[in-house]
Amino acid sequence: MSTPTKTPREAVIEVRDLCNRFGTQTVHEHLDLDVYKGEILGVVGGSGTGKSVLLRSIVGLRRPTEGEVRVFGQDLLSLPEAQRSLIERRFGVLFQQGALFSSLTVTENIAMPLIEHAGLSRPDAEHLALVKLALAGLPLSAADKYPSALSGGMIKRAALARALALDPDILFLDEPTAGLDPIGAAAFDQLILTLRDALGLSVFLVTHDLDTLYTITDRVAVLSQKRVLVAAPIAEVENFDDPWIHEYFHGPRGRAAYEAATQRKEH
Repeated sequence: MSTPTKTPREAVIEVRDLCNRFGTQTVHEHLDLDVYKGEILGVVGGSGTGKSVLLRSIVGLRRPTEGEVRVFGQDLLSLPEAQRSLIERRFGVLFQQGALFSSLTVTENIAMPLIEHAGLSRPDAEHLALVKLALAGLPLSAADKYPSALSGGMIKRAALARALALDPDILFLDEPTAGLDPIGAAAFDQLILTLRDALGLSVFLVTHDLDTLYTITDRVAVLSQKRVLVAAPIAEVENFDDPWIHEYFHGPRGRAAYEAATQRKEH
């Protein structure tokens, strides 16, 4: 009896031999990483390992010193600008502080990419913005508020709604639960999981939040020694022989996150 062959996973992002230098400082060297279709990949690493730099290199906000970034099979760095921008429109990005425009209402913030990139009229864009608002779990009462009137959790959700505006295939999240209380962070984690399942998103998630890693990631990539040290399901990563990994996952906070995740699965 023949053994059924396992279908290879489709990589939506392929990073090969990436190098990022700032003057004499090398942040990444010979870095390789794949992100697979439909997965939530958590990216972790100590301070200065270049997690946000890697994100910015993939989404086109920073040109790497060397290497290749392929998205949907296309080498982004070698494409003409017009073709590259078409691919980049399939990205949704949530920056660390939300990066909302303070002079615009929540609706106007979400509508902006729909007007600028999708060519919608303002009324149509603002109508669709309300749909994205609901998708991100914000009440309608937040629509006409300015960012300064929002709580930290609401700012994250408004920024998420804007990231979802153009119906992206890949969602990039940079420390999405940073600054949120545990209840707000857990609710945000569940929202990401729901959106991934409902919309078929692939998610590239930079985080320090151990609860997030144990709750929603399919794989975790650890940045260390200027490269990806390991990228695997969290059960494999936490047992990888490396001092930083051991301290991170087996310290008091890591153990607490593991035990909480285990209890959730049992219930």
